[in-house]
Amino acid sequence: MVARLKLVMGAQGRLTVGRVLLWIIGLWLAYMWILPFVWMVSTSFKLPGEVMTQTIEWIPRTWTLDNYRVVFQKPIVRWLWNSMVVTTAITLASIMLGAAAGYALARMNFPGRNVFFMMLLLSLMIPTEMTIVPRFIAFLRLRATDSYAALILPPIAEVFSVYLFRQFFLSLPRELEEAAAMDGASRFRIFRVIALPLARATTIAAAVLLFTTNWNAFLWPLLITFSEEMKTLPIGMAAFAPVTMNRTQIESYAPGMAAMTILGVPSLIVFLFLQRYFMEGVISTGIKG
Repeated sequence: MVARLKLVMGAQGRLTVGRVLLWIIGLWLAYMWILPFVWMVSTSFKLPGEVMTQTIEWIPRTWTLDNYRVVFQKPIVRWLWNSMVVTTAITLASIMLGAAAGYALARMNFPGRNVFFMMLLLSLMIPTEMTIVPRFIAFLRLRATDSYAALILPPIAEVFSVYLFRQFFLSLPRELEEAAAMDGASRFRIFRVIALPLARATTIAAAVLLFTTNWNAFLWPLLITFSEEMKTLPIGMAAFAPVTMNRTQIESYAPGMAAMTILGVPSLIVFLFLQRYFMEGVISTGIKG
């Protein structure tokens, strides 16, 4: 009890109302966030007849793996492979481009640098729906639809990763780079050997954001893929989502929850293992504007 009390003690060794309220709000938000996930996982192990009950049943009466068997009757391994290839390629390419662009905007002086950066930030305000139609027409005319290129190339230009890296590189002391330059190191070598290794936390933060965003991407893959072989996991799993409330659709809730569990687990695992570095990276980007 004493140990728990110390956790909510202020810096002066006294219990503060603000800190207690912060803990209460944080616990409440965590509780509200975890409930749908727990229900989803629980429902994935239920029999179809146990899903729609008058009261919420968090623990299945009868545990079954039939819902997962239904899901794996689809080409889920192919969809999983497509998602892994697409997400990994986008994440790696976006990090490389974002780090290079962020370093250039933070360290290199060229005409219109600040204007260019402001234009990048303003582009974040443009809804994806406004650019998705011309993008689709372009790939249609290039006859590049239903391909890895169509799935990978458009999301690579991620502005937010550029912002993260720029903010981090602005916070780095210039003395390290100046010393390397005096030793004859080129700008690219300084970036590769000094700046980029120091940006590990920012790199991981950007990787987590890019991975989770593109792993769950739905609208663009839905438009650009037509065959079962090129579907990503979210598109394939959407076939299990109940749409209407007739008996057939109600009975598909349990397989649908099994599909959503399979879809959500990779993102959750990535975040849980990298959350410490993720927070360090996010915090480091706010040191200097």
